[in-house]
Amino acid sequence: MTDVQLTYIGGPTLLIEVGGWRILTDPTFDPPGKRYFFGWGTASKKLQGPALTFDELGPIDAVLISHDHHGDNLDPTGRELLPRMGRIITTAPGAKRLGDGALGLAAWQTTTLSAPGKEDVEITATPCRHGPPGSKPIVGEVVGFALRWAGQQHGAFWITGDSVLYDGLREVPQRIDVGTVVVHLGGVTFPWVSGPLRYTMNAEEAVELCGALDPTTIVPLHYEGWKHFRQGRSQAEGVLGGSPLGDRVRWLPKGTAETVTA
Repeated sequence: MTDVQLTYIGGPTLLIEVGGWRILTDPTFDPPGKRYFFGWGTASKKLQGPALTFDELGPIDAVLISHDHHGDNLDPTGRELLPRMGRIITTAPGAKRLGDGALGLAAWQTTTLSAPGKEDVEITATPCRHGPPGSKPIVGEVVGFALRWAGQQHGAFWITGDSVLYDGLREVPQRIDVGTVVVHLGGVTFPWVSGPLRYTMNAEEAVELCGALDPTTIVPLHYEGWKHFRQGRSQAEGVLGGSPLGDRVRWLPKGTAETVTA
């Protein structure tokens, strides 16, 4: 079996340590209090800062950015720190915007992290739709990431990215055997702009998705720290904990490494 060390930093930001690699997701390191604009009249305020500073994390070998154009997934401080994060993997349009050798992947495209003394990690981009039907021209490209490495006993390690539950997301369990899923929640809405329409999954949708996946471990992420997150941990915990897979849910403490068997 392969043990993975996970350190929850806040929001969508997670440090993954496996096979000698230290991989960071969606870097957000701004302090709280700032207001961010996402386009088309949408905005939000950051309510919580990171549990650890970037320097406290130690060296980073690679960073997975589900999308670069929203400040709650790549904020100004995270953007400034990218030159210190090794290989950058994101969407194809995002890679063009970021430059500096960033690698862009479309859904189902694959790349491999490889280096002397480390296990190869295969990374496959997975589909996302960051909003209601027809919202892609507004919200832009977003991807999730499925990670595979030698010795996995329970299936791939999948990070859903910011997405509602839709046919593209439902395709993942049809194509990939998932052992651990890091599911982006929050039930994001912007009621003053688009009423009740959601831009990320809520816990109810996560239960449906995980029912199709049948993973060994469910790690909720992206549920606190921002004003536009409408479903926090207390609500999500009740839904997830009361589901048939409730005993597989792992809520990570902030700033402390936790071990997950993958």
